[in-house]
Amino acid sequence: MPPEQDQTTVSATRPTGPANPSGDAGQAATVRDTIEIQERVAQPDAVPHATAGAGSDLTAHDTTVTPVSLPPQHPLGRIPVLNVRPTVDGNHFPVKSVVNENFWVHATVFREGHDAVNATVVIIDPDGNEYPQTMTCINVGLSEWRSPIAATGPGMWAYRVEGWSDPYATWRHAATVKIDAGVDVDLMLEEGAILLERAAATDDRTPEQAALLTAAAAVLRDTGLDVDERLDAGISDPVAGELWQRPLRDMVTPSEEVPWLVERELALRGSWYEIFPRSEGAHRGWNGAWQSGTLRTAAARLDGIRDMGFDVVYLTPIHPIGTTNRKGPNNTLDAGPGDPGSPYAIGSELGGHDAIHPDLGTFDDFDAFVARARDLGMEVALDLALQCSPDHPWVTEHPEWFTTRADGTIAYAENPPKKYQDIYPLNFDNDPAGIYHEVRRVVQVWIDHGVTLFRVDNPHTKPVEFWQWLIADVAADHPEIIWLSEAFTKPAMMHTLAKVGFQQSYTYFAWRNEKWELEEYCRELVDSAHYMRPSFWPTTHDILTPYMQHGGPAAWKVRAALAATLVPTYGIYAGYELMESVPRPGVEEQIDNEKYEFKDRQWCLYAPGGKREGESLHGWLKMLNTIRFDHPALGWLRNLVFHHVDDENVMCYSKERYGDTILVVANLDPHTDRESLVRLDMGALGFGHDERFLAHDLVTDEEWEWGAENFVRLGPSSEPVHIIHVKRYF
Repeated sequence: MPPEQDQTTVSATRPTGPANPSGDAGQAATVRDTIEIQERVAQPDAVPHATAGAGSDLTAHDTTVTPVSLPPQHPLGRIPVLNVRPTVDGNHFPVKSVVNENFWVHATVFREGHDAVNATVVIIDPDGNEYPQTMTCINVGLSEWRSPIAATGPGMWAYRVEGWSDPYATWRHAATVKIDAGVDVDLMLEEGAILLERAAATDDRTPEQAALLTAAAAVLRDTGLDVDERLDAGISDPVAGELWQRPLRDMVTPSEEVPWLVERELALRGSWYEIFPRSEGAHRGWNGAWQSGTLRTAAARLDGIRDMGFDVVYLTPIHPIGTTNRKGPNNTLDAGPGDPGSPYAIGSELGGHDAIHPDLGTFDDFDAFVARARDLGMEVALDLALQCSPDHPWVTEHPEWFTTRADGTIAYAENPPKKYQDIYPLNFDNDPAGIYHEVRRVVQVWIDHGVTLFRVDNPHTKPVEFWQWLIADVAADHPEIIWLSEAFTKPAMMHTLAKVGFQQSYTYFAWRNEKWELEEYCRELVDSAHYMRPSFWPTTHDILTPYMQHGGPAAWKVRAALAATLVPTYGIYAGYELMESVPRPGVEEQIDNEKYEFKDRQWCLYAPGGKREGESLHGWLKMLNTIRFDHPALGWLRNLVFHHVDDENVMCYSKERYGDTILVVANLDPHTDRESLVRLDMGALGFGHDERFLAHDLVTDEEWEWGAENFVRLGPSSEPVHIIHVKRYF
């Protein structure tokens, strides 16, 4: 059988004559067209073609067609609902928030013609319960709708947007216009009465709510009343309010559901303090030899850390350290017998990632450290550095977990020009199942001993799919665990690590010093806030930028203030209070880096009442954390607004939440006092352009009156930053 006969073919012979046929011929053509359409729907796999002999003259009188109509790949539904956001990679990953964190859901919703359209965002809790919220159209011309949403508890939530025809709004508009013009008066009133009776009969109304609508319908039909009085009953505020809260919805068209992961508040808002436990209590003995600090002496430091208001104490690795290729001071290869080595060269004959360095103590000592931190209201974060010294038990037990070079040696870690001869990176490709299982076991060891946060060292050098699996597997039993990504790398990797599960991420903040680049970068972070949460660190044990090396006290003050107020989570590395700013030549890190030796900072000298108290930023950090605790506006990222300042070295921004408004003005030039005009977006602060407000500077405790334009003078001779609580006059 010829191919043409394998499928049904319908011939449509077009009649000659006018382009718009009439009479029987026209009716016949219409019937044939209808048959064609039916056949197309019935046979979606048919392929259009024309049949004719060689050299035939195909005309409108002799055409054989096999028309086809495939169903749309992405059907819109009756009411188009488009561009729902936020979403992450087409719902491949969940949107993120924390409990009670408001954010806006947007969508484009419209329909044909002039009938009213409306939209609802439906919130779906982890148990499947649904909570609809009517959205607001914020741009009629662009059909842009939005609504704020927030979750009341942690877990995997979801939301969708529903577009729908609004018969009440359609009637209300038409009735007002027509009755005012004297057109179809009784008909419009009767249609309104029928509509309200229909609305009253829906199942979601109480008897009182139904009675309100039924009574209004009766008034609409009451011919003994004035027409305006009848209409007013149908469009009154109580009736309109009831149909706003519980609308009558026709042609409801849902969008795809958006997965939404809700986590505890510390995943968004927190202040971290980093310590090397071996340095807390370290000192030189009578013979000049170093005595390591312990977990017990480190626990004694917790009171001072909590006094500054920090939420999280973060410990660098506490595991046994290898001796092969051990690093000496300043990353040299000539370690002496008293040099402790880098805690990132993990593993020796004493154990690996699941063990504690004997100089620090035992698991009982670790448990006591965690308990003391909890007593003070802090949580403990541990560094997870998936790498090994050449002496790690894994090297002999699982040599396939590492990369062997052509000469038979195992490749050590490099980050040119840096070389880490004391560290072997893991190779996840040879035995992924074995490595996955072992790392999961190690993580559980520390969870069982009270660790609730992990700062992950260089996660970008491990497979992304590994982190996706590990974080999800841990969350199945321990959803409270928080992961901080230390990935100073390409944006695509940083963003993907956030998408696959990391709650927080280190950022490029340390290298953003100019006003324009800080503003540009922070706007980028706000745009990604639905999946990536930034953590700002002015310095780390590996980072000391030129700005911090040469800026003096003003630089250290302003960078801490920016970190603490621009984003909800920030971190401080021990020694920041003392403004340790001498670099190792040729690199952006401290001389005598604590990563390779002990530090005895003699905190008692700098504590309140100590001999050198005035040389410490202890009080400055305590002030910043107190402000953060007292002002919920600083606990969000999405509410960041920048304001104009004439001087390119002076930066101004604000945050508002639940009526609490903080305004920050900072001089980014640590060497010079700056004078300039600050031009505020009064609308963003909740004021009219000509209104005035009381500005309470939380740094100096001074107050003054401000408006749209204000003079500022900031710099090293006084204070480099205003942190202003905006107070409204009543």
